Amino acid sequence: MSNDRKQKLIDLGADTLAGTLLELAAHSDEADDLIERLISTPKENVQRFRKKLSELKHSRRFIDWRGAAGFGRELEMLLQDLKSGVSDPLTGIELVAAFYEADNTIFEMCDDSSGNIGDVFRYDAKELFVDYAKRCKEKGKIADIILKVNQKDNYGIRDTLIDCAGECLPDEVIRTMIARLQEWADKEKDEYGKRHHLRSIESLARQIKDAELFEKTRIASWGKVSTAALVDVARVYLESGDVETAHSRLKKISEGDNFQAYERDNLLEEIYQKQGDSEKLTELLYQKFRSYHSTDTLQALLDIIGHDKRVEVVADEVAQILESSALQESDAEFLISIGKIDEAEEYLLGRADQLDGNYYSSLFSLAEAMEAENRHLAASLIYRSLLNSILERGYTKAYPHGIRYLKKLDKLAVSVSGWKEFNSHEAFKEQILQAHGRKRSFWSKYNEESLSDQVNIL
Repeated sequence: MSNDRKQKLIDLGADTLAGTLLELAAHSDEADDLIERLISTPKENVQRFRKKLSELKHSRRFIDWRGAAGFGRELEMLLQDLKSGVSDPLTGIELVAAFYEADNTIFEMCDDSSGNIGDVFRYDAKELFVDYAKRCKEKGKIADIILKVNQKDNYGIRDTLIDCAGECLPDEVIRTMIARLQEWADKEKDEYGKRHHLRSIESLARQIKDAELFEKTRIASWGKVSTAALVDVARVYLESGDVETAHSRLKKISEGDNFQAYERDNLLEEIYQKQGDSEKLTELLYQKFRSYHSTDTLQALLDIIGHDKRVEVVADEVAQILESSALQESDAEFLISIGKIDEAEEYLLGRADQLDGNYYSSLFSLAEAMEAENRHLAASLIYRSLLNSILERGYTKAYPHGIRYLKKLDKLAVSVSGWKEFNSHEAFKEQILQAHGRKRSFWSKYNEESLSDQVNIL
């Protein structure tokens, strides 16, 4: 389809397209900028880049969070001017570096709570820098530029260039960078400034897979080796191919310390696989499966112990889930995902008093699944919890969702053959009417939509 549209545009002819583009440019600054870039020479595009960057540095405007996305596109187009105008790699590197050095001005003139502006530095500018740096033969100069830019990093964005050094510099050049950073760290009296240099050394050490240097630097930076530090150190040793040392660092973490347990378990899984320790790997995967039931954790376990054990493993775990008195939405989701619909319904009905409508994302999917399987009582109880959450909070913006839930309950009630120990639909409606009858905007809209539905049926 896209090729067909392209050909149709070609068939229109150059004059028609040129006129249309100019008409579009009159209504869009972005289109106007794109046209200007297309018709400018490389030298003119470089001049445009320098002029725009200078204007940014002297600008007094402020962009609030609503305009951040547009400002981000403006910065992306600025980098496109550079990409279109500069073919010499070293010149390109220097100009991208100048863009990074304008970070103070750029972040001070906008509200980047959305992260749009930061992403331009982390992705667009970084990719352009790496592209130029890969083509540049003067690797020492590239290292000097990266270090110069990174000496100050008030917004935590310039270290992006440190973190991508391994993509464009050889190990020997990176080691020279590390030596200079160590000199700066040794001379630095300010603790924050010292840690800034040591953090850069850590990043570079990881990129050249020097785990010992990474560990030494982390200890020098923070002193006491915390759980987080041991996990990071183990990860770098594992990346460097030293499986045994990685394992030894994780063993230093105290039993019962659950901090970063997910990250640790993932590292241990990889370590046991590389060590060929099927016994410990099986034990770990059983533990991960039991702590969070999902088709993924089940699949990982069966891949090790054999898929012929599936029926046995599933039966044992379903029994454990049903014996537990506490509600875990993930367990209900797991039962549904493996086709245990009867068990899922039993599980939800037995723990209906624990349903918390504040957990919208998980409960809504459970309600839809129960409804799809014609388990209308279970679905109704979940929709009730979602509706109660909205009404109890008095969250007016969510009233349209609440109205939809109540109308859904009206519909499902017709198909519920028995309410067991739960209130009937009529009793439930009377209950919420008594508790929330003063929320007139909710009830007036609900009554209005219900009347409209009846009219449409007639």
